Amino acid sequence: MLALSAAGDLPKVDYAIFADTGWEPRAVYDHLDRLEREIAAPAGIPVLRVSTGNIRDDALDPHHRFASMPLYILNQDGKAGMTRRQCTGEYKIKPIKKQVRALLGYPYPARIPREVFVEQWVGISTDEFHRAKDADVKYMRNRHPLIDLGWSRTDCIRYLSSLDLTDTPKSSCLGCPFHGNAQWRHIRDTSPEEWADVVEFDAAIRQGNARANAGGNPLLGEAFLHRSRVPLADAPIDHVTAAELAALQQELGSDDYVAVLEEGVPDGCSPWACRGDADTLARDDFGLAT
Repeated sequence: MLALSAAGDLPKVDYAIFADTGWEPRAVYDHLDRLEREIAAPAGIPVLRVSTGNIRDDALDPHHRFASMPLYILNQDGKAGMTRRQCTGEYKIKPIKKQVRALLGYPYPARIPREVFVEQWVGISTDEFHRAKDADVKYMRNRHPLIDLGWSRTDCIRYLSSLDLTDTPKSSCLGCPFHGNAQWRHIRDTSPEEWADVVEFDAAIRQGNARANAGGNPLLGEAFLHRSRVPLADAPIDHVTAAELAALQQELGSDDYVAVLEEGVPDGCSPWACRGDADTLARDDFGLAT
């Protein structure tokens, strides 16, 4: 959408917004730098980077209120569980809404008049039209230009290829529990430094987030980044275990379980398809405002 706007194929947007959790892969930051330098700046479109903190550091800080990640839990009785997902709302939705309010001139808790709003572009293609939703606040009105154009994911890739942007990386936290085996292998095989980072983090969160433990609310079990609920360094990312297959097949009740194990949760961490609470259904991590 940014490239289409910069080229004049879509109306020129006033801003592009990127919500930074502080723990994206290096490739994502490099790609964002390139977009800003080669696409946005020449077109006069400011790219605003907003953040509410570093999700990795916050999880390990006993003094910081932490919005929990969707960690896989192995309870003391051997049963599997999962922690509540709050990270999308805290690290993506919240900072973007704060920035939009500032751009409108009505920072929280100022009341925004009904007639004041932004048009927010969301990059959902025709393959995922079911994710196209209205915003949950009146000062943001969502539009889905790719759906309006009738563009599928294949059309987007073709267009990016024409701009020499075929290597566009997926935006998500480096240690997101929603990664599939393919994503974990990619980190391990292409970036030893980042692999060491996520393995270290996985070990560090075994007893849950530091704030809860410091406050006398320890996790009654163990937490893991990988669905197999074994340490990431030993997780079966090169193959799938029979236990994983059986558990996920029962959970999904369909034949999609093999794809989920390999490619990760289809909806990823987009607020438009969040499996967490309703508050996280409000925003995506990239936003374009007019």
